Amino acid sequence: MNLLHQTSCRPRWVRPTKTSHPTRYPYFIRFAADFTGMIETMGKLSERVNKLAESQTIKMSRISREMRAAGHDVINLSLGEPDFVTPEYIREGAKKAIDDGFTFYTPIAGYADLREAISKKFKQDNNLDFLPNQVVVSTGAKQSIANVVLSLVDPGDEVIIPIPYWVSYIEIVKLAEGKMVFIPSTVESNFKITPQQLEDVITENTKLFIFSSPCNPTGSVYNREELKALAEVFARNPHVYIISDEIYEYINFTDRHESIAQFEEIRERVIIVNGFSKGFAMTGWRVGYIAAPKWIADACDKIQGQFTSGTSSISQKAALAALSGGEKVIAELRETFRKRRDLVLKQLKKIEGLKCNSPEGAFYVFPDVTAYFGKETPDNKKIKTAEDLATYLLTCAGVSTVMGEAFGDPGCIRISYAASEETLSEAISRIKTALSKLSW
Repeated sequence: MNLLHQTSCRPRWVRPTKTSHPTRYPYFIRFAADFTGMIETMGKLSERVNKLAESQTIKMSRISREMRAAGHDVINLSLGEPDFVTPEYIREGAKKAIDDGFTFYTPIAGYADLREAISKKFKQDNNLDFLPNQVVVSTGAKQSIANVVLSLVDPGDEVIIPIPYWVSYIEIVKLAEGKMVFIPSTVESNFKITPQQLEDVITENTKLFIFSSPCNPTGSVYNREELKALAEVFARNPHVYIISDEIYEYINFTDRHESIAQFEEIRERVIIVNGFSKGFAMTGWRVGYIAAPKWIADACDKIQGQFTSGTSSISQKAALAALSGGEKVIAELRETFRKRRDLVLKQLKKIEGLKCNSPEGAFYVFPDVTAYFGKETPDNKKIKTAEDLATYLLTCAGVSTVMGEAFGDPGCIRISYAASEETLSEAISRIKTALSKLSW
């Protein structure tokens, strides 16, 4: 993202100075120095690292934090993090764990009581049978995904990923030296793929399929009939494994969450990824998990043993507390996000040129912004990409979003509504004003 080229509308975060030269601002000096340092060190780093891209969601959030710390007026709608403090009963569980002396190394795959509780959760919530020894607890769902990919994918294996995708999927596949195969979707298709699209890209070299439902970044949710149709394709291709990322399971505005693992004919090839960060507002605790065929769970245990070993003891006890009685908390959290979604959609629909689906889960909207491509900023800089537009919204409106390029769709931007209704109303108002200043 080129933050050195600004628009003439007075950015909310730029303090007036005697000169308009951008490098006079401390932030830009730091940015330029960091960029120069990065170029100098690339030749010293491994090719593996050089091929990786920084997470754009984390990057935009980092920039927002730095700007706000410097006193600039920025609303951060870039990060997927509930704006709620972890519920008290979960925090109390962590405090008790400390008082009870749970301060030692933990089993690599997780405490037995937590794995047992997760096993019961699958039976109770999803009618799925996973034994505790099929569960591996990790330091966040991201590590869970990495464990699975590194366990299954060899160099050159094909990994099918629908577009839009969560930003880290492709970078993790890069680490495994897999070959990515993408399936596009659009706002008109509610950002869902069809069985025929899936059938068309499967080859004898296909090893893995990765998707999320509810989806980050679109909020789309596959219903049972849609999942069944995809499962029928996988049933005809027994060499393909499926990672079902269900981290947003509890932030689901449909009647119930549906998992592709429910279909018996493919169950032994499905790996469910889930965690506590979204549904229980536990992002900082870093607890994710998988449920998988035992041989895959064992492989993930083996890999994790050489990277991080077991997840934090206190975090695991907090997670155990979360599962002990969170129905009311989950329901309240879900209803809060539903209201925020409705508020954001109502306001976005008043902005001419934006096209949105109606997300059925998670806490994002992913509007198509291509109607603004070709327009010019007040100082005659052309908006050519979603990245250009996201940069413009940050500099002119003081609202941080994430460009769709990060999710494989260069025609959209992602807006998180994990913020208060008051903050969201102000942010969308700023976006509307900024977009109205663009012209042909």
